[in-house]
Amino acid sequence: MRSGNPTLNDETFASFGAYSGQDAMTLDGTVNKSLITLFILLGAAFVTWSMYFNGQNVFPYILGGAIGGFVIAIVLRIKPNLSPVLVPVYAVLEGLFIGAISAHYEASLNGITFQAALLTASVFLALLLAYKSRLIRATENFKLGVVAATFGILIMYLINIALSFFGMSVPFVHDTGPIGILVSLFIVVVAALNLVLDFDFIENGVQQGAPKYMEWYGAFGLMVTLVWLYLEILRLLAKLRSRD
Repeated sequence: MRSGNPTLNDETFASFGAYSGQDAMTLDGTVNKSLITLFILLGAAFVTWSMYFNGQNVFPYILGGAIGGFVIAIVLRIKPNLSPVLVPVYAVLEGLFIGAISAHYEASLNGITFQAALLTASVFLALLLAYKSRLIRATENFKLGVVAATFGILIMYLINIALSFFGMSVPFVHDTGPIGILVSLFIVVVAALNLVLDFDFIENGVQQGAPKYMEWYGAFGLMVTLVWLYLEILRLLAKLRSRD
């Protein structure tokens, strides 16, 4: 199994034996953990959203959420058995980060966050239905293509961060012109296709009898992709609205 999501890849199940009964990962259990994780994220997001519109400084929450979430993601990649404890914490940190970022966009472009959330949910449901009906299959070539595109985007963002220290940026990343919009649209498509790989990863985990705590890990990986997709849709909508 291969996923473009760096938290979900070929080696995740490699060291596990097969589990069964109450000790094994199930699809229903993963869905439940995913919903719990989402509600935690939304609750934390509401906190920083409210703080922002009440005039409070939310920058520490943006910075703390981003750095804290990154550290926890690394720990979970190494120790997935800690998922039942760390995934809820990760959801809180990501929620604080997302809430503050969303409020910033909303203050400038009224209604944009609702549009982004609705589009994210719609893309998720459409791809889930397409995957369940086998209209989209996570073949090896499909996986290789999405993984290559995902890591290409990651490298581009890392270069952009490095250039930002010198007052520069990668061309078209922030551009609101036609090429900049096409770049954002491409990134949104790649982020969306990662959902297919995440569905495949979870399905394979259930079939292989992964341990029960992998339900939390599967929920974690899915949330990473959804957060990325939401942020990229938000960025794309902001570019489109800035042209009006």
